Amino acid sequence: MTEGNFVDYVKIYVSSGKGGKGSSHLHREKFIEKGGPDGGDGGRGGHVYLKGNKSLWTLFHLKFIKHIRGGHGGDGGSSRSTGHDGEDKYIEVPLGTVVRDQETGEILFEITEHDEVRIIAKGGKGGLGNWNFRSSTNQTPRYAQPGMPVEEVDVILELKVLADVGLVGFPNAGKSTLLSVMTSAKPKIADYPFTTLKPNLGIVAYREFQSFVMADIPGIIEGAAEGKGLGHYFLRHIERNSILLFLVPADAADIKKEYEILLDELRRYNPEMLDKDRILVISKCDMLDAELQAELEKQMKKEFKGVKYHFISSVAQQGLQELKDLLWKMLNT
Repeated sequence: MTEGNFVDYVKIYVSSGKGGKGSSHLHREKFIEKGGPDGGDGGRGGHVYLKGNKSLWTLFHLKFIKHIRGGHGGDGGSSRSTGHDGEDKYIEVPLGTVVRDQETGEILFEITEHDEVRIIAKGGKGGLGNWNFRSSTNQTPRYAQPGMPVEEVDVILELKVLADVGLVGFPNAGKSTLLSVMTSAKPKIADYPFTTLKPNLGIVAYREFQSFVMADIPGIIEGAAEGKGLGHYFLRHIERNSILLFLVPADAADIKKEYEILLDELRRYNPEMLDKDRILVISKCDMLDAELQAELEKQMKKEFKGVKYHFISSVAQQGLQELKDLLWKMLNT
């Protein structure tokens, strides 16, 4: 999937169908001059639904669709015939889609399961025909109900990526490179900050034909929780990851300080994210000789008590299988 095809935010106007009106018809036949009421009911308007589809990864298919409307219900007819129901519309979305009211910002619901169906706009109820209003004191009612009007709502669809492992780190920490060597994904890689502007997903092939999903999130900078850099635009994608993989390069000026800044940004955005399993991965270790790495490991043991950590080099393919084993074990315990 190219970066331009990853769409995680769309605005759509949704309108259900209106209900058909009831009929006020009076029965007429050759030898029956004044028959009773036989007006049928109107059909209901079409509903608009959202449906989860695990095969979709993005909202790109909705990027150029600004209006979605359900079909209108048919009017009732003579001989108590009911009008047809309006056509229901289904909007298929990837798992992890959040639906917000555009005006209030309120979250209406979330789609998290395949084939999960939720209604956005209910079709108007069909009006009753005059057949329903007959009585002993009013044997020929000449009125019927109109159909109920449409239900309209402006919604925002936001995608929060559903991935097993989310990569967290500063710009140029090596997240895209790690994703490219661990999976078949081909993210944009360059030596300048914010090369990744949209999340990238890749499937990590594991032993015995098993797999898990890894997401590369645009780099965090200090102040991201307040919207600096790409801010809230991407932080929401980390909320759905089972494991957070913090990536800090071996040539960082202060590994502990970088790690603590990343943790603090997540805490300020959503404190619940610190309850997730996490692992600290030191990247670009091909720049270290054996002596320097041994010294760094000794320092890590002292400064990161209780924190899982691992050394890798994406370019030199060092420590990657061990990292897969570690992640798989964390995912399955």
